Amino acid sequence: MKRLLSIILIAFILGCINTGQTSTTGVTVKDMLGRTVDVPKEVHRIVAVGPGCLRIIVYLNATNMVVGVEDFEKRYSFGRPYIIAHPELKNLPSIGPGGPGKLPNLEAIMKLKPDIIFATYIDEKTANDIQKKTGIPVVVLSYGELSNFTDEEFFSSLRLAGKILGREKRAEDIISFIKSAEEDLRKRTEKVKPKKVYVGGIGYKGAHGIESTKADYPPFEVLRAYNVASALGKGHKFIDKEILLKWQPEYIFIDEGGLRLILDDYKKNPEFYRSLRAVKEGKLYGLLPYNFYSTNIGTAIADAYFIGKVLYPEEFKDVDPEKKADEIYSFLVGKPVYKVLAEQFGGFGKIDLENGKVAYSLPQNP
Repeated sequence: MKRLLSIILIAFILGCINTGQTSTTGVTVKDMLGRTVDVPKEVHRIVAVGPGCLRIIVYLNATNMVVGVEDFEKRYSFGRPYIIAHPELKNLPSIGPGGPGKLPNLEAIMKLKPDIIFATYIDEKTANDIQKKTGIPVVVLSYGELSNFTDEEFFSSLRLAGKILGREKRAEDIISFIKSAEEDLRKRTEKVKPKKVYVGGIGYKGAHGIESTKADYPPFEVLRAYNVASALGKGHKFIDKEILLKWQPEYIFIDEGGLRLILDDYKKNPEFYRSLRAVKEGKLYGLLPYNFYSTNIGTAIADAYFIGKVLYPEEFKDVDPEKKADEIYSFLVGKPVYKVLAEQFGGFGKIDLENGKVAYSLPQNP
């Protein structure tokens, strides 16, 4: 009887040990492509590759885990609050060129021995190839469609990365912050009469002029403004400039990432711009770059508060757009960086096409 009890006890202990090894050495997660990935339970070293991937890591307050960054992050330090707030990241070793559609340097990554490779904007085959060649788990994240601020796919990415990095609470705090901002914007404008608006200069794999727009521009969506480009469907669109003369929006907003191109175009074709109602009436306004190396979510929210202040001043009379922007940046990236962005691009305000200047422009071919 004692022998039987001993055997049972030993088997029980071995079972506990085996279970413990599985739970302490790794966990299985499903990434945003639906791939099943085994990741270490404790993660200390990471890299983030692809547009917007490092931004998510910064949002999660996990910069101390990053061991290498893309050359793109080092070269183009303007226009992106997360890298402005954390210039120390630019001093880390290179993990490849970065930029849309460019793969990382796998040898460089392997030398840094990260526990996890986080990635965005790659397909399943590429993710599997990188994982197989490096022997390092690859977890793919996503920004989703972001037709408004509360995209569940993006939130799922935050939760996934937060779980892996031990930042679950921070992930939930970010989601609550974004949802609260959207709720506030919608509540302020629930009884307004929609204004006829257009946004140009939207970045899309580089800088573009006034013809570059977004048919479902999130700030317009949450503010209940009538986006004249909404008739074109969803997502990013290039329009024929002349159609603006037909649409004649009451207000035109310019993403300042493309402002230099628009100022140059004005010099070549001033009559086109002078024929626009919004320009004639002094209702041409500048916004901080919304889309540079994927969506600057904090900037999109800050832009929305400024747009709201312009379109519906009574509903936003308690809002100082610059202070609101710094409140948003301080929460998401850890520092108030509005002034730096304003010095680079112009900041919130009316645009003077005749005398307009801009210190930086988004690269046309990043």
